[in-house]
Amino acid sequence: MALPFLPGNSFNKNLGKDKYHKSHYFDHKNETPFLFGDNKPGIGGDPLPGQRVDPPNSKIPPGEGSRSPAWVAFDKQVLSFDAYFQESVQERREEQYRVRHCKIYFYLEDDSIQVIEARLKNSGLPQGTLVRRHRIPKPAPNDNRFFTVEDFNVGQNITFYGKTFRITGCDQFTENFLRKLGVRIGLPETQPGDPYADHRKALDESMQPLRPYERHDTLRQFLDHDRHVLRFFCCWDDTDSLYGENREMVLHYFLSDDTVEIREVVKANSGRDAAPCFLRRQPLPKNMEDLRQPGELCDRTVLNVFGEIQGGRYILDNLKTGTVKVEFYTDKDLTVGSCINVFGRKFLLCDCDEFTREYYSTKYGITEFHPVTCKKPTGGACASGDSGAPYNGFGSEEDSMANTKGLIPAPPRKNIVQLIDKDKKGLESNVLRFLARLVTDKAIDKDRQFIVNFFLSDDSILVFEPPQRNSGFQGGKFLERIKLPKPGHERFSTKAPEYYQAYDFYVGAVLEINKFKMEILDADEYAYKYMESNPDYFLVANVNRVMEKLRRAAQGHCQELQSAFAAKDPNDSKRVSYQDFRCVLDKLAKCGNFVEHELITVARFYGYHPPEEVDAIVLLGSVQAHLRKHNFELFNRLKEAAQHYDTESSGSLPSATLVTVCRTVGLPVPADLLRATLGALAESTSPDGDSCVNYCEFVDRINWRDRPLPPPPDAVAQSAKAEDSWAPGSGRQPVQFVQCCAFLSDLSGGAAC
Repeated sequence: MALPFLPGNSFNKNLGKDKYHKSHYFDHKNETPFLFGDNKPGIGGDPLPGQRVDPPNSKIPPGEGSRSPAWVAFDKQVLSFDAYFQESVQERREEQYRVRHCKIYFYLEDDSIQVIEARLKNSGLPQGTLVRRHRIPKPAPNDNRFFTVEDFNVGQNITFYGKTFRITGCDQFTENFLRKLGVRIGLPETQPGDPYADHRKALDESMQPLRPYERHDTLRQFLDHDRHVLRFFCCWDDTDSLYGENREMVLHYFLSDDTVEIREVVKANSGRDAAPCFLRRQPLPKNMEDLRQPGELCDRTVLNVFGEIQGGRYILDNLKTGTVKVEFYTDKDLTVGSCINVFGRKFLLCDCDEFTREYYSTKYGITEFHPVTCKKPTGGACASGDSGAPYNGFGSEEDSMANTKGLIPAPPRKNIVQLIDKDKKGLESNVLRFLARLVTDKAIDKDRQFIVNFFLSDDSILVFEPPQRNSGFQGGKFLERIKLPKPGHERFSTKAPEYYQAYDFYVGAVLEINKFKMEILDADEYAYKYMESNPDYFLVANVNRVMEKLRRAAQGHCQELQSAFAAKDPNDSKRVSYQDFRCVLDKLAKCGNFVEHELITVARFYGYHPPEEVDAIVLLGSVQAHLRKHNFELFNRLKEAAQHYDTESSGSLPSATLVTVCRTVGLPVPADLLRATLGALAESTSPDGDSCVNYCEFVDRINWRDRPLPPPPDAVAQSAKAEDSWAPGSGRQPVQFVQCCAFLSDLSGGAAC
């Protein structure tokens, strides 16, 4: 109900209005006045009564989050619609119209539209991009506006430049986006097919070729297996012929075209030509037959010819009557251990490479490949180039063998990988040292002891006899550093000798060195640790293997072992000395045929090492030695820096904080030595678990000017002391105490001690 037009009942629309200009409606172009636009507002910029002002772009309601511009918020977001349009075909009897399927893409960032039609083979139509990406205006009379997202929906018709497209569906992203805008999406429709395209397809399927021929499609095989080659190592035994020999070959089977190539392994000084190609790349027939006449081997066979030679026609033989079939070798015919016929020559496939093994395992399920040894000739020692000449007495056997491989003598080649890997690196010497004695009945030689050094870099051995006072022997080097062959090797023979390896050296082993038998009595700590860190190579240091042998030998004797260990441990400390441990297992070791190193391995594994107390005076002496070496005298500055960190003025700081203070001042002391010294000077423990140190006392005690301390023993003296402790006659033991309870528990399979 409207109010009466009385004072107080009407509203002045111009209240607060400050713009009263008239909008620009008319303009001149080419001296002709015309209407500039019908969407111009009225006076002051207000819309005219009843006027509808449409937005120039898509109006999308704001969502949650940051208010980014459209070109940022909708970057790479596109609405995809399935559509088709129908166009008429004039002056053609086969078709009156055609249906063309296409895709309509609407880019949300700038309201641009793109129409793409899928390309069809042999369609004869310009397909692809029908409408390039741009903003499309609406048809007249709304040609001053552009299509927006509100104009698209499934089941609608939309017109672009006179062509009407029927939208039949959309993708999932488009459907979800329109639903969020509040649009009710229509049901998807089925796109109609093109009658003429269906007719052409049915006609092509019903057609039969007038000249059928077998098609060999080799492109797919080439694309799948290009550069895939099977490699077999084979040999050709030609020793039955005059001056024949066993020749090594390499067979290459190319999977891309099923061809075979054979190359010969030409050895140095073999007397053969350097051209290694034995058979050029070609299909290899299984059976060797006579040469065929021209025209017998061909892909097509002509059955009959009609008409004249020029312009006539011919009929092909579909049954291939009289065609000669030749069988060629394929990948399924090549297996390790089989013989193949190479134009009358028998080749034995001995082995293959890793790619070939993987190929046969994947395709044919063959997992076992047993290499075959080539048949060696039965001639003399020099019938082939593999066996060498006998030792000539100069240098080593490798030197003599290298002199027979060329006219110019060359030194033997060394294993560079082993030499670099096992060379000395810092404290890793890669040298195993053992203590040995002579096994002899002579009373004068029974007390002689030797240090055997085994170098892992080249498997060489050096034997040194430490000089002993009043022994009657000068001592010194007993054996020069060489690779030592095992006993039983004939001196002047063509067979290569077998040398001692690292696993031949262990405590209890008896070696023959230059006709002297030596028994290994002990090893240094580095040798024990190296052998225990490589248990797969040194079986005597494999504690799992030794414990398994002990379990088999201790069946039925567990109670006796427990009683024996209980007698050796009257205080119930659950550990015994190494001498008692060795005495208890002495009878068991004899029954199980154990060597001494295996028992030492078990004792070291269950050994007990009492904690060593660190002497604070020695640590402080080491710290002062470093400070004296670098001439460090900034002790007052170090104390001031510590007081700066001591905010509570307690006189103590945690060890971690004091390490930071020392690093700030630049104290030239190694980090591990500094932490050990602070741990030895710790007075209390902080709430977070760190030890606290009186920094004033620490600074005073490391002051080498005011409170000097004697320097610690140098490294040479320490090494000499360690050397003396391991030297013969020192009575050194591999371990002091053995935890017998843990040993018995593992020996009995985890039962309680």
